[in-house]
Parts: sequence; C-alpha cells; structure tokens
Amino acid sequence: MATATATLTPSAAIVPSAPPTSPLTLANVLYEKKGTIAYVTVNRPKVLNALNTPTWADLRKAFEDARDDAAVRGVILTGAGNKAFIAGADIGELAQVTAFEAEQSSRFGQEVLDLIENLGKPVIAAVNGFALGGGCETAMACTIRISVETAKFGQPEVTLGLVPGGGGTQRLPRLVGKGRALQLILSGEMIGAQEAYRIGLVNEIVPATELITRAEAILNKIGTNAPIAVKFALEAVNKGLDTSQGEGLLLEASYFGLCAATEDKKEGTSAFLEKRTPEFHGR
Repeated sequence: MATATATLTPSAAIVPSAPPTSPLTLANVLYEKKGTIAYVTVNRPKVLNALNTPTWADLRKAFEDARDDAAVRGVILTGAGNKAFIAGADIGELAQVTAFEAEQSSRFGQEVLDLIENLGKPVIAAVNGFALGGGCETAMACTIRISVETAKFGQPEVTLGLVPGGGGTQRLPRLVGKGRALQLILSGEMIGAQEAYRIGLVNEIVPATELITRAEAILNKIGTNAPIAVKFALEAVNKGLDTSQGEGLLLEASYFGLCAATEDKKEGTSAFLEKRTPEFHGR
C-alpha cells in the first residue's frame, strides 16, 4: 500500500514573527491570523467537534472574514484536540429536526461548504482525527487535504436512516470516482488514512507533530505565486468540473486572458527574463 511522503519546510521560514491576531470571538470556533495565514479550528473537543447549527454559523463568519481580508493568502482548517477533525453532525440536534428543518439545515451547511470551496484562496484541511459525515464533507470542500496516520474517514449517514446532506453525494464521486464513492456512502463504513490516500481522498499523510507545519509549508509555497492567478486557477478548476471539457477550455482561455492583463503577469514574466524573484502585489 502506498505511503504518502512530504518534504518539510522549516517552520521558522513559514510562520511570521508577528504575534497571532484574533479578529473574531466565536463560541464554537477558534479563529486567528498569523501573517498571511488564517487558522480556523472547530473547538468542541468534548463532542469530537461535532457540527451543530451555531458551529456552522461560526464557520461561516470565520471564512467570510478570511475571504474579505486581502492580507490573508490561505487558510488552515482543523479540529481541537487530538481525536477528531470533525466527527460529524450533532446527533442530539439532528434527532429532533423535522423534514423541513432537515432540508433547511442541509442547505445552510452546503452554503458554508460552498463558501469554503470557492473562497478564492487555498484552504487546507489538516485532518487530525475522525472526519466522518459532515466532517468528511467539510474536508472535501477544502482545496487540499492532509492527514495524520490515525485519521478515519467516512459517510455513515445511511446507518442513521439518512443520506449525506453536506455535499457528500456530489464531492466524493468527483474526488474518488463513482464506484468507490458509492461503496463508502452505501456501506457507511470508515476507512483509514492510508486507504483514503490510496483512493485520492487525501493528498498526503504526515506525522501528527508535523501536520500544521506541513499545511503552512504548502500555503507558504502557494503564497509565493501571483494571488490573482491562484484565484483564477481555483475558479477554473471548480467551475470547469461542472461543465463539459470544451466549455471548461473556453473558461480557461478567458481566465488566461484576464491574467495576461494584470500587473502581476508583467512582473512575473519580467522577473523570469531578468532571472530574479518576482514581487507580486495582486494587481
């Protein structure tokens, strides 16, 4: 079975010396910024970071702030403690909802995950434990997923008489293929990090002590590139997956043209020809 490997960049080169700032005080989510990275941590460790309505609302506020802050170039999303990323929905809350409330709850969660997926900036899921149900769906909405060896993934909704409601029936097939997705969704079984890596659900597996450092290293590398190009590349991939290849190619050409009109394109090409490091400003 294949094992993921990672080349680590020293954290001193990644994390700026400036102290973290906490722009929002949220009940169920810790949110802070260090330099160009925003850190979002679901903070309900006593219930394995389960998602209830207030937690979804806190996630929305945190990611809206990260989206609107031009100084933020990327986001790391993780869970508090060492047992769970997000273990799923709050079953106590879920057990009480009516059919109408369940549909509304599903739509609200989907909107939050659409915000994460289409943030215009890379979001890394640092999966430090259980990522089940809504937790797996949240990880799938992120740009990249890295995981510790002990993490577990799954969509167990059918064992509760439900179907995935946070995008699992749509994102999972796009990530791992229809057959593998249906096997996971219909069986409700959990898989380990190595199997998640094998089928393409996880990008990398790293030691727990290096999880955040590796996420920072990836964002640090992406952050050296032109912000507008990164944003348009994300949009081209996300929107292109919902169209035919021909329509996707037209979309790609449009974004290529838009990038060509930016100051960053002029700077990038000039720096290459002059054999120097480019200085991008997102213009």
